[in-house]
Amino acid sequence: MTPTGEVPEFPGAVGLSELNVYPWETADDLHGGSPHLHTTCSECYVVVSGRGELHTLTTSGYAEHPLGAGDVVWFTPGTIHRAVDVEDLKVVVVMQNSGLPEAGDAVMTFPPEHLRDAETYRRAASILGPDGSPSPERARARRDLAVQGFTEILRRTRDGDTSALTEFHTAAAAIVRPRTGEFRTRWERGAAAVARRTGEQIDALERGDASHLATGTATRLARPEPTTLGMCGFLAPYDTARSAAGRA
Repeated sequence: MTPTGEVPEFPGAVGLSELNVYPWETADDLHGGSPHLHTTCSECYVVVSGRGELHTLTTSGYAEHPLGAGDVVWFTPGTIHRAVDVEDLKVVVVMQNSGLPEAGDAVMTFPPEHLRDAETYRRAASILGPDGSPSPERARARRDLAVQGFTEILRRTRDGDTSALTEFHTAAAAIVRPRTGEFRTRWERGAAAVARRTGEQIDALERGDASHLATGTATRLARPEPTTLGMCGFLAPYDTARSAAGRA
């Protein structure tokens, strides 16, 4: 096993988290997290236990995907998704471009007045309470605001108004635009660097050079505590990219 502090990044430079979907009731008599989309990253759910649903909305339409132990579902950038808890739903989340989603890649489906610009969105998305620490009450209020906006987008879409999704996509792109420089840096240090390294290894094999095989390691990460109030539920992120920046 590799010593602490020398952990290589997880394969493919992806992120890995354990997620306990919020059991909190919503205005539409469901339970779960905040509807949102990712602007550059695909996401995957591997269901560990419990039961639930993943509700998605794209330009192809609305769908409800049942989730049970062993199910795997993934969704690409632009897919509005909403995790719904039916019975103690727990999943492992695999995120493309580790570190980039945490840098603000996601945009929640708030009503339009909260999507005017990045600062307006930031205020609505904050879960900090009066004392400056993360607040479950604020996380729940943020979730409710996202459900409110999602419900309206879905209603308009079902009524045949194709501009509803376009308007949200446009607002989401404008909100993340100030952070695209940071996105690029994280991508270059993570997924792009890993892809280049694979190319270098293939080149070495073509030359008959096996020297990189001598650096093989095995790594174990202990199960983290669920300490983060995420968009979909209580998150326990695994530290899969501790050495990525140092190796870029």
